[in-house]
Amino acid sequence: MSRTNGLRRAALVLATLLLVPTAASCGHRDVPGPQRLRVQVLDRIPHDPAAFTEGLTLVDGLGGTLYESTGLAGHSSVRTLDPRTGAVRHRVDVDAVFGEGIAVTSERLFQLTWQDHMVIERDPVTLRERRRFPLAAAAEGWGACFDGARILTSDGTARLTVRDPDTFAPRGQIDVHDAAGAVNGLNELDCAGDGPVWANVFPTDRLVRIDVGSGLVTGEADLGDLHRQAGLDDPDAVPNGIAVIPHTDTALVTGKRWPQILLVRLSPEQP
Repeated sequence: MSRTNGLRRAALVLATLLLVPTAASCGHRDVPGPQRLRVQVLDRIPHDPAAFTEGLTLVDGLGGTLYESTGLAGHSSVRTLDPRTGAVRHRVDVDAVFGEGIAVTSERLFQLTWQDHMVIERDPVTLRERRRFPLAAAAEGWGACFDGARILTSDGTARLTVRDPDTFAPRGQIDVHDAAGAVNGLNELDCAGDGPVWANVFPTDRLVRIDVGSGLVTGEADLGDLHRQAGLDDPDAVPNGIAVIPHTDTALVTGKRWPQILLVRLSPEQP
């Protein structure tokens, strides 16, 4: 995304936010605030600084495969990486579209596109393209993840769409909120198995943990220090990539054009 596109996207999020009812009118006055999470860096892994990261998905833990999708029209790609070293194992470039988030099942890899109104289905092993089809129930494609039973996608609003893992057809929706009301700007997603969903909130440094049953944000972390450590003053170089390591309090995180993928621990802040 260019700086102009980034500003347009931020303006879209802001406009959507202004149309959302207040917390009081939504009945969120008694909702507890999210748990504050501390971010501790455990390791730093090299990352292609040209990669405009839009999706990050870990399969089979740190001993498995890290999938990454990148954006910008003419520069988009889908890659598999070694999650321990960051080395690119395989890469497929995607011409003429703006690639977005990905969801990976045992049989399929679904790649979203931003404003091209389509989804690309790929072989999850070879990354070979199988077909393209229209994106239903969303004006734009942003983030995606697979929780083992269903796919969830975001479109930059406060709503997640639940989709069939074989056909990608919409099957429901989850409206995400916290004590202040709707949480707009939901972007890159990670499904932690049958647990919560994690989301980067565009265009901020906020990372949120979402209870998928209620849509309530139960935890949040500030990635601002990691963003500053990346040494980038490009306004588009926001955090955008979260891959939780199952059954742990650790995750891989990165951002657009960040030179590193960070292994971090997310733990409750001490009072």
